[in-house]
Amino acid sequence: MNKRVSMLFTIAAVAVMGATLFGSTYTQTQISGQSIDMTQMDVDVLDKIRHMGGLQLVMPEAFAETDCGVLESSGRTVHDFQLTGESVELPIMGGKTYNAMTFSGTVPGPTLRVTQGDVVKMTLTIPDDEVTGHGNDMHASQISASAFESVNPGETSQYCYIAEAAGIFKYHCSGVKLIGMDQHVLSGMYGIAIVDPANGYKKLMVEKTSGSGELDRKFYDADALEFQLQYNQLYLTPEGNYDAGAMFKHHNTATVVNGMQFGYVPNMAHNLLVNGDVNKNIFVAQPWNGLEHKQYQSQLLFVENDQHVRLFIENQGNEPVFFHIVGEILDRVVQGNRVQSAATETWLLGGSQGMIVDLVFDEPGAYAAVNHDYAAIYTGAATVFVAGDPFGLNPVLVEKGVIPAPVPSYAYALGNPSDAVPPMGMNSIAHPALNIHGLYTDEVASEMQASGDYVALWEVIPVVAEILTS
Repeated sequence: MNKRVSMLFTIAAVAVMGATLFGSTYTQTQISGQSIDMTQMDVDVLDKIRHMGGLQLVMPEAFAETDCGVLESSGRTVHDFQLTGESVELPIMGGKTYNAMTFSGTVPGPTLRVTQGDVVKMTLTIPDDEVTGHGNDMHASQISASAFESVNPGETSQYCYIAEAAGIFKYHCSGVKLIGMDQHVLSGMYGIAIVDPANGYKKLMVEKTSGSGELDRKFYDADALEFQLQYNQLYLTPEGNYDAGAMFKHHNTATVVNGMQFGYVPNMAHNLLVNGDVNKNIFVAQPWNGLEHKQYQSQLLFVENDQHVRLFIENQGNEPVFFHIVGEILDRVVQGNRVQSAATETWLLGGSQGMIVDLVFDEPGAYAAVNHDYAAIYTGAATVFVAGDPFGLNPVLVEKGVIPAPVPSYAYALGNPSDAVPPMGMNSIAHPALNIHGLYTDEVASEMQASGDYVALWEVIPVVAEILTS
């Protein structure tokens, strides 16, 4: 074989095929060190290629194992993640409802949490009485997209994969053969998979300065108090149906965090604690004030001062998320398993993009986490963290017997909202308590209450209010 023919078979087949078809010069950009001008190629060489039927691209026989039987007997940890696809009616602001599509009766769907290298066995069941089929595209997987095919009502589908890459990943309904995927996702069929690094998370380093301007590095243990925040939009008709026309124009009806507008702002109980009056609001927008809202009553996110806090954040929607916490600095931003930034004010997430934010709240206070798009803020994307005891409530709560001793955060008295807290994983700090909060069906909320693992604040608050006012 002459030198020119030898060169032909040592470069990428795609290059040769492209040059043969178009007669152009192909310069390698991904494979360094070679270029070839096909206009200078011998005619007999091209004739030989044609006689052979062209070049056959032979891929190495290396692939990710996805057979459930093989993976379940591989010795890896296996996570059985079971979901149902259900269409239900759920509340929105203004006392209205909309026709939602859900995974297992919640928006967002249940959070999957595994460790890098674990096996996920994903099972999707569609009840007989469901109005349409649904699928599940899991971005944490690296398998053929055919596994995400829609499942008909009355049927069940299953696939398995190895969670090879660490990070936070979206999962969502793939529609019916991709048709209607937008409606299914933007009506509520989305969630996240958190894949913890095989060797755990890293310590957090925060730079401080002395009065003379000298830098001091403070290190926080890898263990952190964790929250999850998923951003999306609703596109609705006045009747509460999905509006595809509005979606194509990017005219959203509402911006939601974990499925709700203003779901993490004060309620009547906080009004009472801070202002001594349930009707005297302490925030500009409090649409979910009353006890009658039960699991939908808004709740605040409570953290301690000088505590490592880890946020899992995903942009599930169409619009960019400019994540910012008013009054705080994002001490570290990680995507995948790589640090992208330190000490930044705001971080941009495009659609279907996630990140992990680590930070420490230095001072007692109320801090609003927002999508720093003003339209998004005013249509629902405002979430309030309360750090420490900024309202000086500890003495009152102790005196009234609500708590036995001063506490580093109000979570010890009220708990944190269940939908904002991911399952425990590597380097997780347990929350003092969890209250039932989220865009859940009544059936899901009732099951959580019956488990005894969560506080039903709509039952507890009247008792506490009576104590405080006595």
